[in-house]
Amino acid sequence: MARVFNFSAGPATIAEDVLKKAQEELLDWNGTGMSVMEMSHRGKDYVSIAEKAEADLRELMNIPAGYKVLFLQGGATGQFAAIPMNILRGKKAADYVCTGSWSKKAIAEGKKYCDVNVVSQPEKFNTIPEVSEWNLSADAAYLHICSNETIEGVEFKELPECGEVPLVADMSSNILSRPIDVSKFGIIYAGTQKNIGPAGMAIAIVREDLIGDALPTTPSVLDYQKQADNDSMLNTPPTYTWYMAGLAFQNLKKIGGLEAIAEINDRKAAKLYDCIDASDFYANPVDPKYRSVMNVPFTLADDSLDAAFLDGAKKEGLVTLKGHRSIGGMRASIYNAMPEEGIDALIAFMKEFERTNG
Repeated sequence: MARVFNFSAGPATIAEDVLKKAQEELLDWNGTGMSVMEMSHRGKDYVSIAEKAEADLRELMNIPAGYKVLFLQGGATGQFAAIPMNILRGKKAADYVCTGSWSKKAIAEGKKYCDVNVVSQPEKFNTIPEVSEWNLSADAAYLHICSNETIEGVEFKELPECGEVPLVADMSSNILSRPIDVSKFGIIYAGTQKNIGPAGMAIAIVREDLIGDALPTTPSVLDYQKQADNDSMLNTPPTYTWYMAGLAFQNLKKIGGLEAIAEINDRKAAKLYDCIDASDFYANPVDPKYRSVMNVPFTLADDSLDAAFLDGAKKEGLVTLKGHRSIGGMRASIYNAMPEEGIDALIAFMKEFERTNG
């Protein structure tokens, strides 16, 4: 079977080495005679898997002492509600930066629990306004950003300075793509289905001083204190996704950690953007200063060729390149697990399609 490269925004490609390891252990993990899916989440075998996954993530991200790492159900969307429920701490308002579709969803959920101040929203979601232009509140409980917008392909390159106000970041689509300074954040959260593993889980990295004062109406499964007290096992967790995440962490360590994957990711993105920029046939709508390294939207000069482009790409094993329905065009999501070979194959197809249709 010919190699297929999946450019989906999520669920995304999982590294081949991770899939092969999971395949080897599917029926018998470590000589137990059981699949991980069959294990009791409170048994010593599964607890060892969970503990190693957390330890490896802490090592990869250099997570300081004073932060809890929670493995939770509900995806990032669940965290849209969990955050105001947990960290308003008596305040009535929170600041949100709106940079695209996922920011808008977080804002809509936040409005159910507090007064949301949208500090910045560009006319078009193809850039990020300068921090000096933001209308920050005097007494916000936190400042929320989406560090990378998957649909629009916009990414924060530098963190905003927000003083004593906790910075909260939805990093679902660029977590583990490069080193970051975790100490700059109050909360980092991410769905696992982009750079980590299968869908079905969110990871929340929460500064401990923000835990313990949840709204009384907070469901137990969204209460950071209750989850921290129970090692993320207040109820049965998404055990297999947690296990797969652990395999992804091991794989990242094997290739050299976040510094190494950042070099690979930067190289992949630069190749693709260079191909687009060198052509009058393709275009990327994003301000180059804020172009995403993970999600590359692009359009064809003649959109009547879109269907032919997608059909031709699929025949070459390049799948799920159709852009989000809200903006059209194409989108190549090139997360950690996308090999450089896949980028090279896409570029080769793009050049040939331009040659025969330009």
